[in-house]
Amino acid sequence: MSDSPASAPVRPAAVLDVWCELQCPDCRSALADLRALRERYGDRLELRLRHFPLEKHKHAFAAAQAAEEAVEQGKGWPYVEAVLGRVEELDREGEPFLVAVAREIGLDAEEFDTALIDGRHILIVDADQAEGKAIGVTGTPTYVIDGERLDGGKSQEGLRERIEQIADRLLAEQR
Repeated sequence: MSDSPASAPVRPAAVLDVWCELQCPDCRSALADLRALRERYGDRLELRLRHFPLEKHKHAFAAAQAAEEAVEQGKGWPYVEAVLGRVEELDREGEPFLVAVAREIGLDAEEFDTALIDGRHILIVDADQAEGKAIGVTGTPTYVIDGERLDGGKSQEGLRERIEQIADRLLAEQR
C-alpha cells in the first residue's frame, strides 16, 4: 500500500469534543451553534459527541446509549438533534420516546430497543463520563478544542466565537 498523500485518509485539522446530555435544555440551546459550526467548517472540523449524563435527569444515561446506537446505525447527529429538540417529551416518556425517535428518522427501532436492553453501549458512555470528570467537566454542554475547555452550561454567550477563533488558528497552522 502506498503512503502517498493521495491515498492517505483525510483527517480533520481540528477536533471539537462536545460533552453533551440529551435531556439537557442547555444542550438544546447549543444546537444552533453546533449547526453553524458544521456549516462553516464542514469536514475540516470534527465534532465528536461525548456523553456526560447528569444524575438529575433520569433518562440521560439511556439517551446516551441510544445516541451511540444511532451512531452505529449511521445517523448519530440527526438522532441527537431530534431528541434534543424534544427534551420535554424525553422527560415525560423515557425510553419508549428514544425508540420512537429512532423509528421516525428511519433507524432500526427493534435493534434500538435491544441495544437499550442489552446495554451494549454502556462502556462507551461510562468511559466518556469518566474522561469528562477527569478533565473537569461538571455540566453540559462543555466543549473542548485544542485542550481548552469551554463551559456552555452557564452561558452560550461568546462560545461559538471562541471556538471559531481556535478552529481558524488550527486550520491556518495546517497550511
